[in-house]
Amino acid sequence: MAVLYIQEYAELGRDGNARTIQAGQEPPLASQTVAIGGASVQSSAFSAKTHLVRIHTDAICSVKFGANPTVTATDARIAANSTEFFGVLPGDKVAVITNT
Repeated sequence: MAVLYIQEYAELGRDGNARTIQAGQEPPLASQTVAIGGASVQSSAFSAKTHLVRIHTDAICSVKFGANPTVTATDARIAANSTEFFGVLPGDKVAVITNT
């Protein structure tokens, strides 16, 4: 079964000199998974403090963010076994569907 892995962050991380780095500040606020299939499936709503998510997929898929998103194969495509970061709004969700 293909899975979308989601980690939620409140802010970007900082290095030893307090400079912002291009990664979420660990530990994440929350983690969740969503099964990837042939129909649009939504995640749970993001935390009230979430402003950044790390998405990892083990299969080719498309994603869409919003308050009540429905994704199609023409939305943002993510390659299999890749990880991406997205800025999001608290309370929003991500929807996922398989792609080729």
